[in-house]
Amino acid sequence: MSTDDTRRITREWREAAPGAVLLDGFHALKHALRFGARIHSVLTSDKAAVLALAADLAEDVAAAVDALAVEVPAATLRELVPRIHPTGIAALASRPDREANLRVLSERPRRAPVVVLDGPRNLGNVGAVIRLAAGFGATGVVTVGGPDDLDPWHPNVVRAGAGLHYATAVERLPLDALPPGPLYALDPEGEDIRRVALPDDALLVFGSERHGISPRLRDRATRLLAVPMRPQVSSFNLATTVGMALFHWLPDPASGAAGVTPAGP
Repeated sequence: MSTDDTRRITREWREAAPGAVLLDGFHALKHALRFGARIHSVLTSDKAAVLALAADLAEDVAAAVDALAVEVPAATLRELVPRIHPTGIAALASRPDREANLRVLSERPRRAPVVVLDGPRNLGNVGAVIRLAAGFGATGVVTVGGPDDLDPWHPNVVRAGAGLHYATAVERLPLDALPPGPLYALDPEGEDIRRVALPDDALLVFGSERHGISPRLRDRATRLLAVPMRPQVSSFNLATTVGMALFHWLPDPASGAAGVTPAGP
């Protein structure tokens, strides 16, 4: 690649980056491609290695990766990406249309719950929850409260979510704009979740590990639920609790209801 080509690619990336979603690593790009993301630019410091990885782990997107990926010097990639993923690839993509996401979240009847994170503070935890929600087939993940600058599409969240933001509807909303549906809040004083059937249209609300759910959401709850836990253990990790609740919700395959099936990489 010529010096002029490298400069042009660098300039185009920097111009597009402020309004784009950073897909940091092969797995984020893989999932974004699988779930219909609009990809603007894909850069790698070792295209041959990336294509070998695609052939091994994601043959369904290998041709798209081959067509999109442009190899640049490793130094150039380090200039453009804050923290290079071990797979040596990064991409820029469009964020899904907010109005389209809001329609998905508000559609009734809903066939799967919406996960609501009340006052989250850890970007990695939010990404892990989005990954779980996508894997379980939840309608979406909504964040409310918390730091004003906590964007569920922050690069660190997308990285932790492995690009699965594109497999579910992810938005930050004010409390008074939550989607419709009965509100089931996880709270230590709630009834044992194992005794409660979670409806498909539920809003499953999870507070922070330190502070729990806010009084405003607690007061609005249709029911308070608790995950059983050994005495003297302070709390479960947020993503662990979300995973347990969504697993509890999953329809029985024998019922013929919509659900999820085992999948590959």
